[in-house]
Amino acid sequence: MPTRAKPRGLRDFYEDPAVPVASGDERSLRQARVLAKALGPARAGQTPATVLDVGCGDGSAAAVAARVLAGHRIVGVDWSHDALRRAAPRLSSVVRGEFTNGDAAGLADSRLPPSGLPFRTACADAVLFSEVIEHLGDPDSALEELRRVLRPGGHLMLSTPNLAAWYNRGLLLAGVQPVFSEVSLRAIHGRPGSEVVGHLRLYTARALREFVAASGFEVVGITGAPFHGVPRPLRALDRAACYRPSLSSILLLHAKRV
Repeated sequence: MPTRAKPRGLRDFYEDPAVPVASGDERSLRQARVLAKALGPARAGQTPATVLDVGCGDGSAAAVAARVLAGHRIVGVDWSHDALRRAAPRLSSVVRGEFTNGDAAGLADSRLPPSGLPFRTACADAVLFSEVIEHLGDPDSALEELRRVLRPGGHLMLSTPNLAAWYNRGLLLAGVQPVFSEVSLRAIHGRPGSEVVGHLRLYTARALREFVAASGFEVVGITGAPFHGVPRPLRALDRAACYRPSLSSILLLHAKRV
């Protein structure tokens, strides 16, 4: 009789070094370019913008962004010790945070309540929130906390897989579980792919826009990005779908704190 897998929670799942904590560089580059345009260049004599990469994973996305956001300060934040260990060589500052209080490289405030990101209110000019929201059990509270740490008019750059990606529409019609969706933390069931990545929620472009707007943000726009896991023969089609974000593999949303 086969041995039954030991049950594990989300914390155990994300501390597993085998769990992917990075996405494709093209998504990161597209996202960083939108943010760079919004922030403008860092100028001599002016305080650089503070950008929090919340859920930084191994730091690869922030490292890509740093090339485009030269002169601005990027702080990587993640709840996984293993992810931060891998991110540290890529970033000048990393902080452990899981929407709870703690030290934050000079941005902490002892007046904070015992729950919440370890940053003072309105300390950040921008937040990168890349491929994170789909992993959260309580995305409403997460966006409330991101809004708190952003200054008024600060920028939120959020990316997440698109439930209504062009291939997912066909898969659903065929009765196949959509790509990006998961029913287990232990194995893939009923959909293409081989990696379990811990997705709990998925959004369409319309749902994402409405959700972020309801959380106290002004949505500036949504663009699309390709998915690095699309088979090579279909990559040209996947890139073409980016011109219509509602069909693209990845949704890139830019919003401002109201």
